[in-house]
Amino acid sequence: MPIDETASSRLNGLQLMQVEGFLEVARRGSVSRAAEALFITQPTLTARLHGLERELGIKLFLRTPRGMRLTDAGRAWVPFAERAMRALVEGRDALEQVKAASAGHLTIGSALAVSTYILPDLLERFVASHPRVEVSVRTGHSEDVVELVLRDDVQLGLGRAINHPDLDLRPFHREELVLVCAPDHPFVRRKSVALAEVTNEKLIMFDRTSSYYEITQSAFVSSGVRLRRFMEMDSIEAAKKMVERGLGVALLPKSSVAREVEAATMSRVRLRGAPHMYNYIAAFRRRDAGKPEGVVAAFMSLLGGKDGR
Repeated sequence: MPIDETASSRLNGLQLMQVEGFLEVARRGSVSRAAEALFITQPTLTARLHGLERELGIKLFLRTPRGMRLTDAGRAWVPFAERAMRALVEGRDALEQVKAASAGHLTIGSALAVSTYILPDLLERFVASHPRVEVSVRTGHSEDVVELVLRDDVQLGLGRAINHPDLDLRPFHREELVLVCAPDHPFVRRKSVALAEVTNEKLIMFDRTSSYYEITQSAFVSSGVRLRRFMEMDSIEAAKKMVERGLGVALLPKSSVAREVEAATMSRVRLRGAPHMYNYIAAFRRRDAGKPEGVVAAFMSLLGGKDGR
């Protein structure tokens, strides 16, 4: 005897305790033995069974002198009840894994420079301690990342610290712009150079829409000097290639040139009397997202303080 559509539409009203009780009675053929196994009273279990049958609109058991016997409808419903209980157990396990950050999916939005020079180290450490967590990264300018976070397309954003009333920001890295040039450039033989001297060189600029471009321009303006010659590239990597080929000098994020400076394919030169050129990188989340939990909390625990310490 199949369960009718009306009964099917009532399934959302079922309580898991009723389903659990139904399965225990079906296995043991006795309300008293099932109640004992579930550590509840027999009247409580009987009430749950009656409630379940009312919700489904059909009899599930026949009460006989020899115990409880499943009706045709009851036998038909057993595999679905078992599937529901298995799904519950698996669901609870999944929640525990997410809570413990031992599994799950982390989605990050990242500014382009952050994803290239800062995020790899963070992800290397994160994946080493959370190997079962899947990670997805979407990149763009910091303003794009803000929108990704606000639309709930990602759980966490990394980029320039942009104040927004709907975001919680946590600065974690201070990125300094440093002067670099080719190893055979005359600046390398100097202890330091003034910003005014840089204007006599061809300055390699990058990404007019980035905050680093604004910081560079502001530094020259505040120092009262004017750029005479510059070459504009669309990325930090392109700017680095131009510097290595001796086509000019550049003010680039310190983290972006660390490998080249260490390999001596590029040299860092100390600036004298120049204003500090810093960009603060922050992690940001929706203000209404609540306290970080699970994989998000685990990733954020890797972030240092304001200055990247």
